[in-house]
Amino acid sequence: MIDPRRLRILRAVADHRTVTAAAGALYLTPSAVSQQLSALEQETGHTLLIRGGKGVRPTAAGEILLAHTHAVLAQLERAEAELAAYAGGSSGEVTVAAFATGIAEVVAPAIGLLTADHPGIRVRVRDAEGDESLPLVLDGEADIAVAVEYRGAPGEGDLRLARVPLYAEPFDAVLYADHPLGTADRVELRELADSEWIGPYPGNPCHDMVLLACELAGFQPRLTHWSDDFRAVVALAGAGAGVALVPRSALRGMEAKDAIVRPVAGPAATRRVFAAVRRGAEGHPLISPVLEALAKAAAGIFTA
Repeated sequence: MIDPRRLRILRAVADHRTVTAAAGALYLTPSAVSQQLSALEQETGHTLLIRGGKGVRPTAAGEILLAHTHAVLAQLERAEAELAAYAGGSSGEVTVAAFATGIAEVVAPAIGLLTADHPGIRVRVRDAEGDESLPLVLDGEADIAVAVEYRGAPGEGDLRLARVPLYAEPFDAVLYADHPLGTADRVELRELADSEWIGPYPGNPCHDMVLLACELAGFQPRLTHWSDDFRAVVALAGAGAGVALVPRSALRGMEAKDAIVRPVAGPAATRRVFAAVRRGAEGHPLISPVLEALAKAAAGIFTA
C-alpha cells in the first residue's frame, strides 16, 4: 500500500527540483525527505527520481506515479472539503497570497464582502509577487493564490490546481512630459523602439510581458533602468530617464507628477489575473465563499 504522505513529498520534490528546496517547503530535513522517497521507491518497486546536474527529475515510472499523485491528493482535498461541509464548517481562517495591486483591486474588497456575508471566515493576506503565490499554495503555505499568467506558469489544465479567472488589464505607456508622443491619444509601441526603457527585473512576470509586447511591435526594448516598484518606474519616466509600460491598476491613484500616461494602440501587453487553489479544495466551505467574493470584487474592473 502506497502511503499518501509520501506522495506529497514526491510531488514537492518534483515541483522544487531539489530535495533541499522540497524539504524547506515541507518543514522537514533533507535526510527525512530522502528517507521517505527511498521508502516510496521500495513500496512501488521502481526508481522514481533521477539526480543530475540540474537537480532532480522524475523517471518514466515517477511521471506515471505523479499523474496518479495529483488525482489522489485532489481527491483527499475533496474529502476534507466534504467533511468540513458536513461538520458545518462556516468559521475559520483562509490564507490568501497575492501581489500588491491584486490585494488592492480584489483581495481587500473581497474581505469587505466576506465581513458582511460570511463573518465567520477570517482572511489572512500574504504579499507575494505574481509568480510566488502558486508555489505557496502547492506547498500548503496558502489556501488561495491571486496570481498572474507568466511564462512557465501552470496552465489551466494543470492537475494540481483549480483556477478561477478574475480580470485582465492592459499596460499603459508612461512617457516624460515633453516626449514627442505625449500629445497623442494612443501610443504606437514601435515609435518607442529607439528610446531607453525602464522595466521590472527578469523573473518578474511583468518583465516577460513588456518584452513580448515590444517583440510583437518589431523591436527589443533597450532596458537601461530596473525596478520592480512601479512608483519608482513612473518617477524615473517623469524625470526623463526613459519610457515604460505599466499595468493600469498599478497607475490607479498614483501621482504621476511629470509623467504622461497614454493607452497603447493596437495589441498590447495584458496582465491576466486569476485565483487558484489546490485541486479538490475549491468546494471547501471556507475556501469557496472566498473564491466567490474575489470573483465578485473583480467583476467589471477592466475590459481588456
